[in-house]
Amino acid sequence: MFPDDTLTCDGFLGGTLRIWQPKAGYRAAMDPVLLAAAVPARAGETVLELGCGAGVASLCLARRVAGLGIAGIERQAEYADLARRNASENGLAFDVTEGDIARMPAALRALSFDQVIANPPYFPKGGGTPARDCGREAAQREDLSLAEWLRVGLKRLRPGGWLTLIQSADRLPDLLAGLGPGAGSTVVLPIVPRDGRPAGRVILQTRKGGRAAFRLLAPLVIHSGAEHLKDGDDQTPESRAILRDGSALDLQGGR
Repeated sequence: MFPDDTLTCDGFLGGTLRIWQPKAGYRAAMDPVLLAAAVPARAGETVLELGCGAGVASLCLARRVAGLGIAGIERQAEYADLARRNASENGLAFDVTEGDIARMPAALRALSFDQVIANPPYFPKGGGTPARDCGREAAQREDLSLAEWLRVGLKRLRPGGWLTLIQSADRLPDLLAGLGPGAGSTVVLPIVPRDGRPAGRVILQTRKGGRAAFRLLAPLVIHSGAEHLKDGDDQTPESRAILRDGSALDLQGGR
């Protein structure tokens, strides 16, 4: 367990969530918030987060949609403990299992979910400079391929369920190549820092057994203007509504 003096308590969704995170380890920013906003979950449904870390994505989703049954799996024990603490202190139900998605615990293998979400590591094996903190390195550099994350996620879905992932934009070819014949109705949302800039992230959403055509959506723009000109909040109204107010990000056109 992380000692308290190695943690910070950070506000998400305009401060309606208070999340403990390690000062030196993996720290969540906007990516899990965007991921949670894109999940087309409804009250009464069940959700599984693969690699939940400190729980930011699942807790943002729980804050937005009441009445969900949310479970998470996290292989790093300290982060699993932190996710449980964050859920408890925010008064939200979140059942976190310590384990590796490559060796899914029997209790989770016995279940099927309406929604599966994930923020897989962005950096492929090999190359680059490893992070100094081993927890951060484990969270950011893949052990399993993206194809395996997709396979595990789809396996845990009930027929007709949705898998939603956020990933670095340069890994989009790997995501699309990893989709097997059991997935369809795939939608990709590029996320760009400013108008005219290349996408830095993508959200991919696919349906188990879906048959609709692939769709590439217009990008979500995070900041207004061509460049950052002054200190202060320059988020676009749409991104502010998602990141500060907890609004949904509808990829399915009103499912």
